[in-house]
Amino acid sequence: MNLEVNGHNIILIVLVTFLTSALLTPFIIKAAEHAGAMDIPNARKVHTKPIPRMGGLAIFGAFLLGYMLFARTSNQMLSILIGGFIIVLTGLFDDIKPVPAKTKFILQIIAAAVVVFYGRIYLGRVTFLGLDFTFPVPLNYIVTILFMVGIMNAINLIDGLDGLSSGVSSIYFTTIAIIAFILNKMQGLDTILSLIMLGSTLGFLVWNFNPAKIFMGDTGSLFLGFTISVISLLGFKGATLTSLIIPIVILAIPIFDTGLAILRRLLKGEKISAPDKEHFHHQLLKMKFGVKATVLIIYAINILFASVSIFFVLGDARMALVIYVILMLLLLFLVMKTDILFQHKKKDE
Repeated sequence: MNLEVNGHNIILIVLVTFLTSALLTPFIIKAAEHAGAMDIPNARKVHTKPIPRMGGLAIFGAFLLGYMLFARTSNQMLSILIGGFIIVLTGLFDDIKPVPAKTKFILQIIAAAVVVFYGRIYLGRVTFLGLDFTFPVPLNYIVTILFMVGIMNAINLIDGLDGLSSGVSSIYFTTIAIIAFILNKMQGLDTILSLIMLGSTLGFLVWNFNPAKIFMGDTGSLFLGFTISVISLLGFKGATLTSLIIPIVILAIPIFDTGLAILRRLLKGEKISAPDKEHFHHQLLKMKFGVKATVLIIYAINILFASVSIFFVLGDARMALVIYVILMLLLLFLVMKTDILFQHKKKDE
């Protein structure tokens, strides 16, 4: 079935995928417990009892049903399915028994390459703050693959609290759908995928919000990052994303947190993949906010950044840029006042 997207069908797409994901998740909880895919508490983690992982399977299952009911069959869509399947398998194996970081990285590159070379989805020409960039072959392929792998890992890195990645991703999908509505581009594959993923992710969030009954694991966080990166690339091809600034703004917190995590670990002489407890959400927890409050604060910040992108699309680029700069200054203030980048000495030292 291939629907002409309108107001009624938007509700149908989101509702069907929401219910599918919400109803699948209890079965995934049982499957994760049976497979031993449990997230065991340690000094770096916030939860205090073992929680099932693999929740991303519910999101992926709802995504597949959404594809069968609402999306067109094409080489682009097939490449997304193949790449997504590779990513879900990678995350699934990692949730059951940890996969070496190098192996996961290679599989992410392979999944991205399927989208680039088979689906012919890649960055060719983008605009940023009035500047125009055209990527020649083969630089366009390399930049696209790095972009996809970067977004996958950014969403994976912020998946540290109940409902954080799923909520941030839902805000992204909602924003893209709003932008498509504003620009009257509701028939694009990026819009259809955003609506399918919005319902799938919100259905899982019912079980994942604090106190979480299940975590999405790498199965979910890598798949969400994969679909977010694909939707961004499709948006450039379909003119839904009129500038590179839009996905950067919407994903400001994951990109900000990932960039600082890489820099922080390099300054400490650690591996980039080494886990720590200094992420953005950890800094809010250190300020004595509870888990639920921390997640809601990050939701609110993401909604503000998403609003900037909507202002930009509405044609008020100057106001969007002013708000964006103010928000970034606030984040930089946070950097200077917390341990997110530089370790501050304790007062009693």
